[in-house]
Amino acid sequence: MEQTVELPMKVVRPEFWPRIKSWLTPLIVPLLLLVGWHVGVKASGTQLIPLPKDVGLMLYDFAFGGIYDDAFSETLPLHLWKSVTRVYGGFFAAALVGIPLGLLIGRIKVIRDLLDPTLQLLRPVPVTAWLPLSMIFFGIGPNAAIFLVFLGAFYPIVFNTTFGVKAVDNRLFEAALMLGCNGSSLFRQVVLPAAMPSILNGLRLGHGFAWILIVVGEMTGVPEGLGAVIMDGRMLSRTDLVIAGMVVIGIVGYSTDRVLVAINNYLLKWSPQHHV
Repeated sequence: MEQTVELPMKVVRPEFWPRIKSWLTPLIVPLLLLVGWHVGVKASGTQLIPLPKDVGLMLYDFAFGGIYDDAFSETLPLHLWKSVTRVYGGFFAAALVGIPLGLLIGRIKVIRDLLDPTLQLLRPVPVTAWLPLSMIFFGIGPNAAIFLVFLGAFYPIVFNTTFGVKAVDNRLFEAALMLGCNGSSLFRQVVLPAAMPSILNGLRLGHGFAWILIVVGEMTGVPEGLGAVIMDGRMLSRTDLVIAGMVVIGIVGYSTDRVLVAINNYLLKWSPQHHV
């Protein structure tokens, strides 16, 4: 009589489950915060803080109109565009100045001795302290906002670039010189690739500061922009509008940060330990 041996069944997980899990896991904390927000407001009975659904309605009206039909209805594209142009105007200017300057400071001692003490002296000064001077230098308008964003993004970029250059192993320079690499080609083929992880890290930090400081920058009297909307909401005691502006800045800042992460991973695909 033949005996049949039953083999244990192997549980086959769907191939898409890890991908779904990677999407769902980051949503846990935001959902818990929304629940805590709703419960906290209901329990306190305060009228000063809106419920999450009220902020959701404000966001919808801000983007598409049709609910409140006030001065802020359907104005999100305009305010978002104005803020984006100021953020990236200041950010790209900071990158264009900060990266070459960081390369020079990190590599050439004379320039480091000349500029580094001054930069270290100016770095602790809060960007908000520059607000009155920016309005004097550039007047009331978008240029003052761009200048403040530039300042906030400049220091992380230049100092991270400097650190990356100074951290390059001297043996790389010796090997490059033995192979006849010098001058500008030394920067292009040795210094820049070796310092790239620090440069990209500085760009990401500067990008975050640029979005943080757009609210301060748009306190200079500009009529449009997400920071201007938040200030108007504060003046009008429209807390739902203030939080809606904060949510938009958070979403846009996070989305554009993901773009920088993708660029970082592409440029550093030769170095898996630097993937984010």
